[in-house]
Parts: sequence; structure tokens; C-alpha cells
Amino acid sequence: MIIKKLVLNNFRVFQGTHEIDLTPRGSKNGSKPIILFGGLNGAGKTSILTAIRLALYGRLAFDELNQSQDYIEQLSSLIHNGVSLSHQPNEASISLTFTYNKEGEESEFCVIRSWERGKKDTLVLLQNKAPLSELNYEQCQGFLNELIPHGIADLFFFDGEKIASLAEDESGKILQTAVRRLLGLDLIAKLRNDLTIYLKRQSVDSLGSQLQNQIQDLDEKGTRLGKSAENFRYAADLQKISIDLIANEIRKHEGLLSAQGGAFARTKAQEQSRVDHLLKERAQLEKTIRHELEGAFPFSLAPKALRALLQRLETESAIRTSQNFSEGLISFMDDLSKNGIFDSEEVKASAINSINSQLNQYLSKQPTGEVILDISERELGILHHALDSESRSSRLRFEKARAALIEVENSLDQAAANIDRAPDDEQLLDIFQKIRELDSKHQEALAEYKSLLDKARDALHQQLECARQLQRLHDKKRSQHGSTTAISNAQASLAMLEKYSEALTIARVHKLERFFEEAYHRLARKDDLQINAQINPQTFDVELVDDQGIAINRKLLSAGEKQIYAIAILEALAKTSGRQLPVIIDTPLGRLDSHHRDKLIENYFPSASHQVILLSTDTEINEHYFFKKLVPSTSHSYQILFNSNTKSAALKKGYFWSENQVGAI
Repeated sequence: MIIKKLVLNNFRVFQGTHEIDLTPRGSKNGSKPIILFGGLNGAGKTSILTAIRLALYGRLAFDELNQSQDYIEQLSSLIHNGVSLSHQPNEASISLTFTYNKEGEESEFCVIRSWERGKKDTLVLLQNKAPLSELNYEQCQGFLNELIPHGIADLFFFDGEKIASLAEDESGKILQTAVRRLLGLDLIAKLRNDLTIYLKRQSVDSLGSQLQNQIQDLDEKGTRLGKSAENFRYAADLQKISIDLIANEIRKHEGLLSAQGGAFARTKAQEQSRVDHLLKERAQLEKTIRHELEGAFPFSLAPKALRALLQRLETESAIRTSQNFSEGLISFMDDLSKNGIFDSEEVKASAINSINSQLNQYLSKQPTGEVILDISERELGILHHALDSESRSSRLRFEKARAALIEVENSLDQAAANIDRAPDDEQLLDIFQKIRELDSKHQEALAEYKSLLDKARDALHQQLECARQLQRLHDKKRSQHGSTTAISNAQASLAMLEKYSEALTIARVHKLERFFEEAYHRLARKDDLQINAQINPQTFDVELVDDQGIAINRKLLSAGEKQIYAIAILEALAKTSGRQLPVIIDTPLGRLDSHHRDKLIENYFPSASHQVILLSTDTEINEHYFFKKLVPSTSHSYQILFNSNTKSAALKKGYFWSENQVGAI
């Protein structure tokens, strides 16, 4: 069995619909059986396990629900509460899809269980996507119980509390119950009780004289029903021929409609609406293009000339700066000369000559020429921005708008052509009317065909019921003559069941002891007690013994040893059952120390089953365990996030740390 998908709708903390892929994905080096869920306490991990158990077992998923009303109240409590009474949903559902291989043939099953507040649930079962409509609620539940017995599933779908209760069970009663279910002894006991009841009922009086008349009446009724079913089926076949003729006539007129442009006529209104939209879009694009033409776009048409203009303006700016500096310096020297700062004319002449010499050298390195355009530095900066930045941006906007305008023009031409090709509505009205009439006849013929098939099926079911009643009457008649033989056979069967029970118990107990020894030695640390289990085939008491054969008091085991012992027992029971079922564990490491956690993560989870679903907190399977131990065996992972504002949970791909470091698994 492989669980492929779980869909939750308004279930517990999950508001709305949440689809969860649970199919293990392979890897290059082998299988990756683990699907890992991470979530803080209260986030909704247990809801996953509860949903799977509820989908499969219904009322049996809960302990101590003795009354139907208790089950209804339990279901109502599982509907999402919402943030307030006014926002509470009134219904919920669970859908579980899984594959199951029985006798070499694999089928896909889908269980859909839904319910409303204060009402019992409904159950729909699909096999290979076809509903098993012939099964009622009880039959569907019985079918599921037969596929995956509830007692066996307890060995595969469990939480940390199951491990804890088994580990702390010093009396061994829990394990005794599990072994009895595993060995199938409850079925043998039920068969014994049935045989005993049968033997007690053999003292009933012989049947009355009306038996032959009842057999004759049922035989005649069955014959009549068989003929009636045959007549209904013949009429349905004739109706099917009529349906095919009407369908051919419809296809003929549809072809005629298509030939006369019906396809274009059906889209004519859409094309006209599209033209209106395109015209508006064209007007907007033309407005955009005009806006760009009025702005900086023209500058982009002569980039070389404008670049030369900028260079000329920059040169004139430098010339003007040089001239202003020279004039200012000369004026300054004149002021110094007039103020009599120099001591003598010789000092004055020497200073002026020296400054003029330096000035001439400076000016010789500066650009010279006539200032023609004479613009300010602010105006030059505006021109730079317009030519270097605005013109390029405007050019891009213009080109984008122009390309879009061309596309719109082409679309307008195409739409106009489609509208021209469409014929007038009056030309196609007669054909449309004929197709509507034929379609109405087709629907009526289909309804009549289905009605005839239903009548034929009902007649066959009644005929089958007559056959069953006939068989029961014949069996009663034979029992009048063969009751002594039946009693003898029943008594012999009871004795045989006793011997079979003993042989089966011994064989299964030995296998269980061997599987436990293998599992415990693989999971325990070197310094743990090396214990084996010896199971009494009569009382099913489980006695733990060390490697010297000395009995061990369970109270002497440490908490970690008790946990490992419990997990080893569960693994041994699962293997002994012979069922290939997924393993689902909620809070798997809650009470283990680091050394025992290492053993469990390395030696149990990757090999526990072909599909292992783990529901863990960040402190159980932490960052170290995830990256160093589980990543090679993990198919994919989810993180369950609880929103305290909406009081609901949501699923996110990836474990707590995987998204940030190695990508979501």
C-alpha cells in the first residue's frame, strides 16, 4: 500500500482545502521512503494522522465511542472552528487516495468521507476512479476494514503516546492484546462462536408444507422478471439506434453551419467588442507618440550634430570662464596699483610683469575663440540632461508605443476581416433552430434510454433476489434431510479450529520473537541491556530476558531502553503481520536521549517501510538530524505553519531549515 494523496477540507486547524502529496519519490541511489512534516506543538501535526485514520476507519478511529451520537459529536468537534461563530464552516471532508496490491493486482482507491455539524458522515469509495456505487455505507466500511484491518493498522499508524504506553506497560496487557489481534485469534474465536450458535439452532422444527408453493412462486416470478429485463434491454437497444441517428443529423447540420461561416458568426460579437477595445488602445498609443514628439524625442534624431553642439557649448563655457578670470585679475591689479601698495615703481613693475607672465602662460593653455551662443551654466546643464538622458528615455518610449501601435493596427485589420467573413444572423437562423430541435430530441432520447436501462437493471436485481430466496429455501429443505451430517461437520470443525489455533500461535510467536531480537539489537546502543523476548503461546505474557537467559524486570529498564523496546516490538509485530503498509509516526522522538535518537534515525526510519510519514517538532528532528541523517532518505518535506490571527494552519514545502540551505525537499 502507498498513500498517494490526502485532501483536507475545514478539518481541525486546516481552514479551507489543503491537498497534500504523500507519494514517495525515488532517487538516483535508491528509494526515498520518508515524507517529513515539521511543526511546532499545536500547529496541526496530529491532525494529519487523525485524518488518515478517520478516512480509513470512521468510528473505529476513536476509542471508547459506544454510541452513534458520541461519534456524531466527535465529528462535529473536528470541523474547523474559525475565528468567530459567524465565520465557522458547517461541514468538513477528508479524501484519501492510496494504491493497494492484492494477489498481484494493484488498484487505486479513493476514500471520501464528509459530514456536517450534528450529522453522521457520508462515505464514498472509488476504485480506479470508478465509484463503487453498489456498496452502501456499511459495505464500504466493511470493504476498507477487510483491506486494512483496524487491529493491524494500529501497528503501522501510531503516535508517541502509543510508544509511551507500550513502553510503560509493566503488566504486558497492551502487548497481549496486540499479539492476539496479529495472530488472527479473534477471528478464530468468532468462528467458534458462530459454529456453536449453529449447533444450538439445529433443534428448530421442520419447515411447513408451504415450502414447495413458495419455491414454485419464486421460480415463476424469477422467470417473469428475466423476460421483463430482456424486453427492457431490447427497447433500450432500439432507443440507442435512434440516439445515434439523431446525433448523425446534428453533426450534419453542424457541418453545414460551419461551411456557411457559423464559426465566424459565433465570434462576430466578440470580434466587434475586440475592435472597440483596440480602437481605444490605438487612440491612447497615438496620444503617447504625440506626447513624445513634443518632448525630448526630436533630440534623438540627430545625435552627432547635437553631440557637436554640446562640445561647442562646453568649449565656449571654458572660454568665457578664462576671459572672466583674466578680466577680473587685471581689474584687481589695477586696484592694487592705484592703492599704492607697492613700495616703488620698480617693485610695482616687477610684480605686474611677473603676474602678467603667469597669466599669459595660464591663458595659453585655455581654449580661445569667439563666444557666439553665450548660454549660462544652468542652461547648459538643462541641455545636457535633455540630450543625454531624456532623449534616450523618450526614444525607448516612442519605439515601444510605435511597435504596440503596429500590432494594434494588424489586430484591427484581422478583426475587420473576421467580421466581414461572418454571414448575417438571418442566414444562419434556420440552421441554428434545426440544431436546437435536434438537440432537444437527443436529450429526450437519452433520458428514455437511461430509463429503460434502469428498468432492466431493477428487473435483474429483483430476479437475482428471487434466486437468492430460492437458494435459501432449497438450503432449508436440504437441511431437513442433512442436519445430522451438518452437526457432525460443525463439531469436527470446532476440533480442527482448536488444533489450527495452537499451531498458528506457536509459528507466529516464534517469528515474532525472532523479528523482535533483530529489531532491538539494531536499535539499541552498545551499553544498553541486550534483551530478547519470550512469549508464552498460551497466555501471551511477554517475558524479557538478557543474553544469559535471565529474566529482566521491566522496571529496571531506563526510559530510553523502554522506548527502544516498544519500537522494536511494534516493528516486529508489523513484520509478522506480513502486510506491506506505510508507517506513520507522530512525535517519534519525544522521550529519547540523543544516543537513542541517533540509533532510531539511522537504523529505523529509513528502513521501517517503503513509505514512512514522520510528524515531528524542530526539537525532535533538529537541524543536525535533518541534514546529516535524514536528507538522503527523505523524498520531500512540509512545514506546518499556524496563524494565531486566523486560528488556522497552512502547509509550506520544505522542512524548518531546508529552504534556506539546500532548497526545499
